[in-house]
Amino acid sequence: MASIIIKNASVAFPIYDASSRSLKMRVLPGNMGGRIGGSGGHVSVVQALDDVSLTLNHGDRVGLVGHNGAGKTTLLRVLAGIYEPGAGSVRVDGHVAPLFDIALGMDPESTGYENIYLRGLFLGMSRREIRRRLPEIAEFTELGQFLDLPLRTYSAGMRMRLAFAVSTSITPDILLLDEGIGAGDAAFLDKANQRLGAFTDQAGIIVLASHADHLIKRMCTKAVLMERGRIVAVGQVDRILQRYRKRIAAA
Repeated sequence: MASIIIKNASVAFPIYDASSRSLKMRVLPGNMGGRIGGSGGHVSVVQALDDVSLTLNHGDRVGLVGHNGAGKTTLLRVLAGIYEPGAGSVRVDGHVAPLFDIALGMDPESTGYENIYLRGLFLGMSRREIRRRLPEIAEFTELGQFLDLPLRTYSAGMRMRLAFAVSTSITPDILLLDEGIGAGDAAFLDKANQRLGAFTDQAGIIVLASHADHLIKRMCTKAVLMERGRIVAVGQVDRILQRYRKRIAAA
């Protein structure tokens, strides 16, 4: 069964030569991102996640709520194994499918077919699995002979089609979603939405970062409110969204 256990996890990013930005840091509102600290103005540190603890079990559908820079994307990347916490621990049991930055692991100089392999390997598939799924993935992209051409010759919509087709070809235990995902042109969108619906139904755990209340309400059974890299509250979706809106109005 899929599970996620995060204990006191923190992620910090150093920013060098940040002294020239000191005026900007004074002017910008303090709730616009992670906490910023430093020593003598020479090296600043953005505390993207700060002492975060969270436990998710099989069947959980969780929405991450908060302003830009609250830590939602960083938390998704930690769960995906892209970032490693500098402190604390993260235990993820189950096959993770990150459906954000879905073009990650793709090479512009390689062909579409070669990129299906690259993206598939990045998602944890074996070469044998990729070979077995290759015809179905290729058909879903509707890219035809373009799959023999380098990725750099593709339009943005074509690249998104290819990445989306590979990313949704697996059966995930844990699905990580960002509302910013797209699937190319309008003609492809209905087909992609149907596939995404079936894809999410199969997942044991879903973690969705979104600013859209309707999306959180439709997909999630509970929500997590984040602010400045910290978890402020966890609970029922409507209650967390209401609390978030009140915090926005009071800012």
